[in-house]
Amino acid sequence: MTIRPIIPLILAGGTGTRLWPVSRDAMPKQFLPLVGERSTYQEALIRVARSDLFAPPIIVTADAFRFFARRQAQDLGIDATIVLEPARRDSGPAIAAGAALALRRDPEAIVLALAADHVILDKDLFHAACVTARDAAASGRIVTFGIKPTSPSTSYGYIRPGEALSPDGVNAVAAFVEKPDTITAAGYINDGYLWNSGNFMFPADLLLAELSRYEPGITQAIGKAVEAAKTDLGFVRLDPEAFLACPAKSIDYALMERTKATAVVEARFRWSDIGSWDGVLAVAAQDRNGNALQGAVFAADSHGCVVHSSDRLTAILGVRDLVVVTTPDAVLVLPRDRAQDVKALVATLKEAKRSEATDHRRGYRPWGYYDSIDAGPRFQVKRIVVDPGGKLSLQKHMHRSEHWVVVQGTAEVRCDDVVRLLHENESIYLPVGCVHRLANPGKIRLELIEVQTGSYLGEDDIIRLEDVYRRDL
Repeated sequence: MTIRPIIPLILAGGTGTRLWPVSRDAMPKQFLPLVGERSTYQEALIRVARSDLFAPPIIVTADAFRFFARRQAQDLGIDATIVLEPARRDSGPAIAAGAALALRRDPEAIVLALAADHVILDKDLFHAACVTARDAAASGRIVTFGIKPTSPSTSYGYIRPGEALSPDGVNAVAAFVEKPDTITAAGYINDGYLWNSGNFMFPADLLLAELSRYEPGITQAIGKAVEAAKTDLGFVRLDPEAFLACPAKSIDYALMERTKATAVVEARFRWSDIGSWDGVLAVAAQDRNGNALQGAVFAADSHGCVVHSSDRLTAILGVRDLVVVTTPDAVLVLPRDRAQDVKALVATLKEAKRSEATDHRRGYRPWGYYDSIDAGPRFQVKRIVVDPGGKLSLQKHMHRSEHWVVVQGTAEVRCDDVVRLLHENESIYLPVGCVHRLANPGKIRLELIEVQTGSYLGEDDIIRLEDVYRRDL
C-alpha cells in the first residue's frame, strides 16, 4: 500500500501580544528569533521538510506578512503554498481553508495543522509522533498531540485521555478542559491529564464533514472563499466577501470539544507555545544559574531570569526571576510571574496611542526594510536595506525632500526622467514632488542612509504611481 505524505498546514497569522516589545502587530512573534537564530516559523518549516514523510507545506497568514513569510521559506529552500486571509477569523476558518486546499491536491489528504509560533524540540520524537498520529488519522480520527505536563501550568488547556485505541499511545479523548487554577492543574497531573498543544492531524475530508455538522456557517463561507480564490504574485488570496461572512471561532470551540471523532497521541517531544515570556524558560538553553539569555546579554549574580536583547548590550546584576526585554525603541522589565499581564499592558499602551505598542522602529517591506534612526522637527533619518532584485514603488512626496547616501552595494535611482547608478559613498538629492524610484540591481544587499526634510514626514506622504508588488496605488 502506498503511504501518502502528510500535508503540513502551518498557521502563521497570530499576533503574540504577550511577547511585546519584540512581538508587535506589525511583525509578530512567529517571524522573529525568540529562541535560537531562526524564527519559530522557520523552525516549523524545517520540522516538516522531510520529503519521505511530508508534502510541501500550505501556509495560512495575513496579507501584511505575505512577502516576509515567503522570503523566510525561500531562505530555507522550501517551496510553500502561501494562503492569505482577508481578515483574522481565528483558527477554525484558517484550518478549514487549509483542509479544503489540501483536498484539491489529494482527495485522501491527511493534514498536519501546526502553529507557527510554537517551539517543538526533539525532531526525531516529533516525527515519530507524526507517524503514530497519521495511522490514527487514517483510521478515521481527528488527532491532537497531548504533552505530558512538567508542572501544574495554568497557561494551557488540558486533555483527559479516554479508552486506549492502539498499543502505541493513542487514546480516545474523554474531555477537553479549559485552563485551570494551580490547585486544579495539580489534580489533573495526578489523574494523568495531558497539556493540549493545539496541533492536530486529520483526514481533510473528515475534518470538513465534522465541521459542517457543528458549524455549517464556517464550512459554507470557507467553501465559497476557496472556490473564488485568486492567485496574485504566487499567493493564494481567499475571496474577501465570502471569507468576511465566516464566523470567527477557534477550532477547539468550533469542533474539537464537540466531535466524537477525536483521539490524542501522547507526544514525548519538548514543547512550548511561548505564549508569554516565562514560557521561553521552558525551552531555551539556560546558564548555570537558570537564566535564559538571548542576544547581547550579560548576567552577573542573577538567577531564573529571562533576558532578551534585540540589538544592544543588556546587563543584569543581583536580580532574580525577572523578565528583561530590550529593543531599539522600548524596554520591558517585570517579575517573571507577572508575564501573563503583558497583554493588558499593551492594551493600555494602545489606549494611550503609543506607536510602540503596535509598530517596530524597523519597518518591513516586500523589498527589504527600513530602520528609523533619528528624528526631530522637520527631519528624519532612516537606514534603508534593499534585497538583491528588490525595487521600491515609483512614487513622489508632496511635503518632503530626500538625500540618499549609499553605504553598501549599488543603487539604481530614477529621478523624474533621469536614471543613475550610485555606488558606495555616492549620493543624490531628490526634491519635493519629483517622481523617483530606488532599486537594487546587484548581487548583494543595498544599504543607504536617507535624510528626509520637510513640513510633514509621515509614511502616508507616499503617492505610489507604479508598484511591482501590487500594493495599493
